[in-house]
Amino acid sequence: MVRIGNDWDNILRDDFSSDTYKKLRAFLVNEYRTKSILPDSSEIFKALELTPPEKVKVVILGQDPYPSKANAMGLAFSVRSNVPLPKSLVNIYKEIESDLQTTAMPNGDLSPWAKQGVLLLNSSLTVVEGKSASHSGIGWERITDDIVYKISRLKKHIVFILWGRFAAAKKTLISPNGEHLIIESAHPSPLSAYNGFFGSRPFSRTNAFLSSHGETPIIWGQYDR
Repeated sequence: MVRIGNDWDNILRDDFSSDTYKKLRAFLVNEYRTKSILPDSSEIFKALELTPPEKVKVVILGQDPYPSKANAMGLAFSVRSNVPLPKSLVNIYKEIESDLQTTAMPNGDLSPWAKQGVLLLNSSLTVVEGKSASHSGIGWERITDDIVYKISRLKKHIVFILWGRFAAAKKTLISPNGEHLIIESAHPSPLSAYNGFFGSRPFSRTNAFLSSHGETPIIWGQYDR
């Protein structure tokens, strides 16, 4: 049985006791034993560990972990502090600086966002090293989709940031009660960033929405306090 160590354990009890997860866990045990799987098994649920449900203000959806051992660390779009920024994260930081007129984070570790209430959730929580989307369809989506579904119904005034078509397809999981803010745009990848990501101002829009509902804004950069 998975133990996150916060109230996700209660919210996801049925998911982690389901046949879907039991089969997924058995598959992963063999994968970790026979292949190089990312992230490290201790970091699979890092997004849930750093952002307990009661703290969630923002959900940013990614597809799967970076397929590089140096980069994958359990948070969508985030990398370890001592490695170069991936191109998508470079573009995210460019948009932060343009949108908020601030200086971006000093490195690619987005843990400070997670600790403020930004759930950096990948749809698949594991990947084979060097093979993007290699664990797509093995059962993770059933669990991560349920996380989006449940958090949108348990909480009010959450911002869901959906970058790219993959993330946008998850929109149907979000409660249609009109209490949440959904921000959609192109993905920050260099292949699509100029098709609607740059200039979309997701960070200032998020903070304006949070402030309007009495929530403390997210500190996205170094100096935007």
